[in-house]
Amino acid sequence: MQTSLLSVYSRVLLIPAAVILWTGLALAADPGTPFPPGTISDQQAGSVLIYNFYTSSASNPNAVNTRINITNTSDSVGAAVHLFFMDGNSCSPADYFVCLTPNQTTSVNVAEFDPGTSGYVIAVAVDPKTGWPVSFNHLIGDSYFKMAEGYQANLAAEAVAAIRPAPFDPAQSVARLKFDGIEYGQLPMVLAADSLASRDDGNLTMLVINNPTGDLAVQGNSIGSIYGIMYNQLESPYSFSFRAPLCQFRAVLSDTFPRTTPRFNRIVPAGGVGWMKFWSVNDQPLTGAAIVFNQNAGNVATAYRQGHNLHKKTLLQTAATTIPVFPGNCG
Repeated sequence: MQTSLLSVYSRVLLIPAAVILWTGLALAADPGTPFPPGTISDQQAGSVLIYNFYTSSASNPNAVNTRINITNTSDSVGAAVHLFFMDGNSCSPADYFVCLTPNQTTSVNVAEFDPGTSGYVIAVAVDPKTGWPVSFNHLIGDSYFKMAEGYQANLAAEAVAAIRPAPFDPAQSVARLKFDGIEYGQLPMVLAADSLASRDDGNLTMLVINNPTGDLAVQGNSIGSIYGIMYNQLESPYSFSFRAPLCQFRAVLSDTFPRTTPRFNRIVPAGGVGWMKFWSVNDQPLTGAAIVFNQNAGNVATAYRQGHNLHKKTLLQTAATTIPVFPGNCG
């Protein structure tokens, strides 16, 4: 006789299988929908790339700067890419076109193109003659950044695949990218940051959160109100909330952010780790990264400096971004 996985699981936990089914213990309580195949990822190619963080300095680019890298992986077709540099402090966009031949890769030194600005970048594959968004799932990218505070990391660009974008409309001066799983892949709703290290061990973790939607001719959408849950090493939950009025939010985890009871240093004491998950209560899509700085990285075996994109737990059913439409300089 075969034994079901559910019955084995219930015996291990000493909980009747019926109770598991009734209480939903085997199901996630997070809002949003499960991931379909081929969704947003920093390990795939796509038609839209989201670079979660960039920074630059006009006066000291040696200490504060970012290198944005983008590659056309197609063997036979060139690419026109419309880049939007979103200022995280004002949510205003500045745009730039990149033209790529088949198999070409190129880099943008941000201090030369957008000095004195910090934020995120959205890159959209467009038709070189019209500037209208097209299906071109061959773009990959990443960025290297460094900050005066010591933070530095290499973050892969998050790629969103085009499925069936809206056809070209010559009467329109803007195009709407629908991230609904029909025209483009869906965007994340619930994000998670894993293995949050203790400040008592010298770790300073900077959390970066973005809302990658809005009218990229005028202004990005704000993040709004965030609700989240932090867990300590013993799996105890502690909820928190805060408001992010702009399209990008940046803060270092501490006893003042996020506001939990007890505070962060007690939830994640020396030698311990924790994790958190959070989402926008205003149903806004989110992307982001966690970057760790430890000044003892060169002297202590367990101290590190680096970062990674935040994990995605569920997807928002639909979201949209509007971009201006005009031809670039790609011939």
